[in-house]
Amino acid sequence: MSLRRRGSAAIALAAAGALSLAACGSSGAGGKGGDGAGSKAVAQGGKDFAKAAEETAKMGTDAAPGRFPRTIEHAMGSARLRAAPKRVVVLDVGELDNVVSLGVRPVGYAPTEGDEGIPDYLKKAAGHPKSIGTVNGLNLEVVDKLKPDLILGSKLRAEKQYRQLSKIAPTVFSIRPGFTWKQNYLLNAAALDKTAEAEAELAAYETKARKLGADIGPKKPTVTMLRYMPQFTRLYAKQSFIGTILKDVGLPRPENQRIDDLATEVSPENIDQADADWIFTGVYGDPKATKRESAEHNPLWKNLKAVKDGHAKNVQDETWYLGLGVTAADRVLDDLRGFLFR
Repeated sequence: MSLRRRGSAAIALAAAGALSLAACGSSGAGGKGGDGAGSKAVAQGGKDFAKAAEETAKMGTDAAPGRFPRTIEHAMGSARLRAAPKRVVVLDVGELDNVVSLGVRPVGYAPTEGDEGIPDYLKKAAGHPKSIGTVNGLNLEVVDKLKPDLILGSKLRAEKQYRQLSKIAPTVFSIRPGFTWKQNYLLNAAALDKTAEAEAELAAYETKARKLGADIGPKKPTVTMLRYMPQFTRLYAKQSFIGTILKDVGLPRPENQRIDDLATEVSPENIDQADADWIFTGVYGDPKATKRESAEHNPLWKNLKAVKDGHAKNVQDETWYLGLGVTAADRVLDDLRGFLFR
């Protein structure tokens, strides 16, 4: 893994006293699969959004496997780890997926707003990490009491809390979650001294994705990714978690979803823009709080090719749209195979 620079800034390990509740305000999707208020530059539409994956790939460490202390270059600078981490706190579901896939049970976790806690697909392997607030409302006092030796998060979600977090424990931030999930995984693995394991997991995922694409054959169907949310309805595009998975399989997208962006918005009145051979629909939270009912009662919806062919399917939001890690990506591949070969 290449590094643009090597830093040696020591992170204070002494606990910060009397830390108060700090909230990271939400924007976009209200924190669930959307963009938090950590850094507008790397949010959707920000000047640094498009190059987030490329820049994250430059981060990590040049320390040999098993070698500590090690310095991790990350989105907020550098963090020095004196020993292999044993008490890890994760600030989002992507980091939770990452560490659990590497056999690490975190001591603390920040669930997304509207969720009760750990996603179902990670519950068995994650153990029982302590809730530390939510993605957009971290409770730093609880983090402090957990005495972590590593905190993993992202600049997008928690830039405003980075200074306080780094006083509690070495803190490693990716740039943002989402389409950068593979690069984020390797960054987290570098901090955990589990790079080889992460590379093996990614290789297995990519082999599985290519096999699915080959089994589908040369005449691949177009796929629309439609997600209903309280604020808006989205068609997810190339620069999204699910967008990267469909690309890895080789599944083509309708023209309006081939853009280098997270998503484009539609309304119930122009739901015909979702037309494709297959439509995979996710819902954030309570469907009644979204415009799903009005969109799917629109005559335009009933005339869509996928709907008429019985190819409009509901999918698990927590894996297809919120998963943000290799475990979720693997589940999506299984779901895709089940749908397309049923």
